[in-house]
Amino acid sequence: MRLICWNVNGIRAVYKKGLVDLLLKDRADIICLQETKAAVAQLPDDLRELPGYHSYFVSPEEKKGYSGVGMYTKRKPSKVVPGLGQQRFDMEGRTLVAHFDDFVLFNIYFPNGKASPERLRYKMEFYEEFLEVAKSTVASGKHVVVCGDVNTAHREIDLARPKENERTSGFLPQERQWIDRFLDSGFVDTFRLFDPSPERYTWWDMKTRARERNVGWRIDYFFVDKGLQERCRKAFIMPEVQGSDHCPVGLELED
Repeated sequence: MRLICWNVNGIRAVYKKGLVDLLLKDRADIICLQETKAAVAQLPDDLRELPGYHSYFVSPEEKKGYSGVGMYTKRKPSKVVPGLGQQRFDMEGRTLVAHFDDFVLFNIYFPNGKASPERLRYKMEFYEEFLEVAKSTVASGKHVVVCGDVNTAHREIDLARPKENERTSGFLPQERQWIDRFLDSGFVDTFRLFDPSPERYTWWDMKTRARERNVGWRIDYFFVDKGLQERCRKAFIMPEVQGSDHCPVGLELED
């Protein structure tokens, strides 16, 4: 089973750059998108219903052109839930939870904490809420797959300039410590199962043309619970895919 995750930074903009052809060519079994910035009614027909896939979207209740996540899956989930179950976290349209026979998939666009102390606090509270939901899902006897833009680089190896960003949201001690706690709670960063190398990034600042120099951050992830780790066959980053300030990341699971 091949899963792809991509923060598209505007699904309609990437659509104009050939998104449908790209997705159909990849033939992934599940495709998760973040930061779609569009309501379902605003999508072209072939994005709303990608041929060969079941499609699901969630967008903010009030703030238009902001946040939003989408999912395409060849296998129909038993149910898809928009959100984590808390209104203050779900109103921004950041989460889709798909229940399959063998795992529960969380597709999440985690908040960015750079704008203000209030947004950083919201981000950390969102992290805590998600951690409890993830742990309770595993405790109920289900496997978990988590993908999305986590908006934090975990270790110094995960960004090009760690020293310069020690006081920047996305690499603050408390954000990095949360990822430590998440992993200690029984989850695995799948990419690092297969690739320990530096300079492997998923986001680059467009304003400074950082992608050309590979001055980036690895902030997009696939996590699984440890019980699912043995089914992980490959985890990868796709820097060759253009169209957004992020690139896709992927995971292959044994069926």
